[in-house]
Amino acid sequence: MKSIFLKKNDLKIEEIPVGKILCLGKNYSEHAKEMGGDVPKSPIVFLKPSTAIADKDGKIEIPSISNELHHEVELVILIGKKGKNISKSDSQNYISGYGVGLDMTLRDQQSIAKKEGNPWTIAKGFDTSAIFGTFIEKEKVSNPENLDIQLTVNGIVKQKSNTSFMIFKINYTISFLSKIFTLEPGDLIFMGTPEGVGRVISGDSLVGTISGLSEVRAFVK
Repeated sequence: MKSIFLKKNDLKIEEIPVGKILCLGKNYSEHAKEMGGDVPKSPIVFLKPSTAIADKDGKIEIPSISNELHHEVELVILIGKKGKNISKSDSQNYISGYGVGLDMTLRDQQSIAKKEGNPWTIAKGFDTSAIFGTFIEKEKVSNPENLDIQLTVNGIVKQKSNTSFMIFKINYTISFLSKIFTLEPGDLIFMGTPEGVGRVISGDSLVGTISGLSEVRAFVK
């Protein structure tokens, strides 16, 4: 069983078993444009299995079926309470914490799937495709929709934006998802990536940060 680590106000670390991993696609306009698509009118949702979570060492393994692994840095929401049909006004009561994560993507496999009208599961759900750092209690994050988000590869900035540019905001997203999926403690919501996604290769070192609150480190094996 994979775990999430949540930093509490008293500096203790709480270990939480991971649940579902729900992800948004094209949730930043500039990213939608760089992918050659229209800005979505409703959330694009896909799932990653819990086995997609990389170990603590952050090593990313590229499956032999792919020659094009891409980085995507994202704000990640940790759900802390079970809920169904949650209203937007009540959504904050279901959040336990915030963190930063990497949604690693086999872009060549995703392109094939899109062309053939097939699901993205292989491209998005392979082992080590989900990586995240320690989560911070929501009370420590005054405005999660105004956080600087950045990714460096080998020390060079590749993605840099702010969560204010998300198309579908946090409360709306939680409410929308809860009408389809029962949300449970330990569930994660990856809120989509900004522009600047690109290829990484064996030996690359990745560091994702979000307004100094959370950091994720990974290494492509």
